[in-house]
Amino acid sequence: MSVEATRMGGLPGGLSARSVAAMLLLAVMWGLSIPVTKLGLETMPPLTLTALRFVVAVPLLFLLVVGRQRLPWRAFPSVAALGILGISVGQVAQSFGVQGTSASAGTIISATIPVFVVIFAAFRLKQAVTARQQVGLVAAFAGIALVAIGNGPEGAQAASTSLSGAVWLLLSAVAVAFYYVWSVELTDEFGTTTVAAWSTLVGFLAMLPFAAWEASHTPFHVTAQALWAGAYLGVAVTVAGLFLWLHLLRTVPARVAASVQYLQPVVGILAASLMFGDRLGLFFALGVLLILGGLGLAVATRQAPEMAVPHE
Repeated sequence: MSVEATRMGGLPGGLSARSVAAMLLLAVMWGLSIPVTKLGLETMPPLTLTALRFVVAVPLLFLLVVGRQRLPWRAFPSVAALGILGISVGQVAQSFGVQGTSASAGTIISATIPVFVVIFAAFRLKQAVTARQQVGLVAAFAGIALVAIGNGPEGAQAASTSLSGAVWLLLSAVAVAFYYVWSVELTDEFGTTTVAAWSTLVGFLAMLPFAAWEASHTPFHVTAQALWAGAYLGVAVTVAGLFLWLHLLRTVPARVAASVQYLQPVVGILAASLMFGDRLGLFFALGVLLILGGLGLAVATRQAPEMAVPHE
């Protein structure tokens, strides 16, 4: 490395120290999403916690939209449908899934979103799926099955993952992945921040009646822990994560930025172990290896879709 590169904070491969730090920070922020959701669900039901998250996120998103591109009326039906898919279905299903899984299992199953992105990009964006990617998809789904099964007494924590919880998380992964792929078309025409703000608002409004019904029929306590969880999910995961991701897409190649997806489950599993004492059995460990290996193969493509609106 040259003296000038060192002075400028440059690293081999054209990356700057600032870009690497941003990628690591984003991996931590998004990786903590499932464990923090698990904390919030200890005292608050799923729909109510999700509503709290977007009560925080929506005003912040619209503050960032001020002075930017306006959303034309002709775009509203598509953006509204995007919000219902990504927020009302994707994020609500994730909360129900996290409620029915261990934090570690939830983190790993949610990490399959890039796999579904590859599948949907093949159909909607006409991107070919290579033989390597097909092997990766099969490996990832086999890993999901192992994570869901657990490992008897040795995998006691993994055994707390119910089939229904795993199904909810898979539904969330499917909805969010299609949200990403569809958003590529909309954000190219109407702007990322504008589409993110309006789709989030519509998705939030669509789920409010159900959240209100749940809150009126389910006893719960509004604790500092639940409020902190909702604030973290709204500010760090939804809003700050979005703009940190956009910054990375502007400063490093999309394939490099996408490597954040590999780090998220690692952060999530470590956090779950520290926060909940998750003990990972043999089946769980094998499932993790299969999923991470499958993810690596599934996203290994020369032209991956640039997902302008991120997860988690």
